[in-house]
Amino acid sequence: MWPFTHTRTRENSTPRIFFHNTLTGRKDLFVPLKPGEVTLYSCGPTVYSKQHIGNLRAPFLADLIARVLVHAGFHIRRVINITDVGHLVDDGDDGEDKMALGAKKEKKSPEEIADHYAREYINDLTDIAIDTKHILFPRATEYIKEQIALAKTLEEKGFAYYISDGLYFDTSKFPEYGKLGGFAGASLKEGARVPKVLGKRHASDFALWRTARPHDLQQWDSPWGRGNPGWHLECSAMSRTLLGIELDIHTGGEDLIPVHHNNEIAQSEAANGRPFVRYWIHNAFATIQGEKISKSLGNVVYLSDIVEHGFHPLALRYFFLQAHYRTPLSFTWESIGAAHEALVRLWRLSDEIATESKRKAAPSEAATRFIVTVEDDLSTPQALGQLWDSLKSEDLTPQQKWGLLVQADALFGLMLTTPPADYVGIAASDIPKEVQKLLQLREEARLSKDFVTSDQLRAEIENRGYRVEDRQDGPVLTKDE
Repeated sequence: MWPFTHTRTRENSTPRIFFHNTLTGRKDLFVPLKPGEVTLYSCGPTVYSKQHIGNLRAPFLADLIARVLVHAGFHIRRVINITDVGHLVDDGDDGEDKMALGAKKEKKSPEEIADHYAREYINDLTDIAIDTKHILFPRATEYIKEQIALAKTLEEKGFAYYISDGLYFDTSKFPEYGKLGGFAGASLKEGARVPKVLGKRHASDFALWRTARPHDLQQWDSPWGRGNPGWHLECSAMSRTLLGIELDIHTGGEDLIPVHHNNEIAQSEAANGRPFVRYWIHNAFATIQGEKISKSLGNVVYLSDIVEHGFHPLALRYFFLQAHYRTPLSFTWESIGAAHEALVRLWRLSDEIATESKRKAAPSEAATRFIVTVEDDLSTPQALGQLWDSLKSEDLTPQQKWGLLVQADALFGLMLTTPPADYVGIAASDIPKEVQKLLQLREEARLSKDFVTSDQLRAEIENRGYRVEDRQDGPVLTKDE
């Protein structure tokens, strides 16, 4: 039984959802293969080390797509693959497997480091409000038989050739090779990889099955001898097995377009004789000082680093929402700090509206406009601006604002209707009057720069079992545990 996500439908409205489709090069109206159902496959991590925040932008994009579709009433089947074999250090067909390098570095088996870093990755996704319970995370090593079967089909159909290095896909036999992103023909030849493998016919040919090397820690028997699958094969084999021959949506980072995703298309369509994916959706890089965040460049930042700096992990999600997914996003500690502050202000404003509205929602044009904006190719920066303007507006009732917050929470995943108590503080009605008076006197002393009196009043408040945190928009009181 598939773990279909919960759906929310809008009354009297047929959603018109648009995505920029890398395959067509334009913004297309989304129409699924099957009415009411969507298949969504996302390229996941190679789990030889910890995933940095740049790696998290792709699953954030996939989650945003899923939220929009679920909100519109679709059922979704989702897969994020876990690469635990086959991905070589140069992303091509030569060199050592990244999993083998990671295992040797940590003096563990590939299985051990795969377990560890896959678990860390899924925990990170959970921390940024991605519902991992409704996603399948298959591992490449779990689908070796399916990969061999797919490679065998390609060989039997004349799309593959064998050399001493292994079984290779012959891209010259697939006339549309490179069609994704405009890499076909001359463009492909100009940017093609240099063939490093003896006997390889064309620069763009790629390994389906690699003959085992002495340094390979993971090997299996196959019709072509002992070896391991090529990196690209796993996605085609697992998506076909778990989601079907034709997919609605495939997501990933823009760096995967020229080679990895074009290879997926070639081997899938050659084997199946049918289109592989209807909508290809890619995110731009997150950068630091204009450079792609990359382990090889040594400029990595992890979600755990953000938390250690005192920021909530959802500050990263808010940070991602501030830019369109197709726009490069520059990370600095100042920018993540600003995102955290904005999120806390939004939580506190939401908490006030919850009290004023008594959590009763009413429809509004503002909520409809917000939804339509997000459905227009995930225009989150504009929608975020609309959200702030509407929540501050005097033209909306508290109930209308709460209705907007319910919609925004479903689409943005920022805990807007259930903000963390540590950040919004205690409601004034729950604070004893004597403590409220002390808090007021302390704020007056602090603003008048009478820090001695301010510190004395803080100590008195803390003696009564409360903590005071001074924030940009005023003090917040929390209860000592």
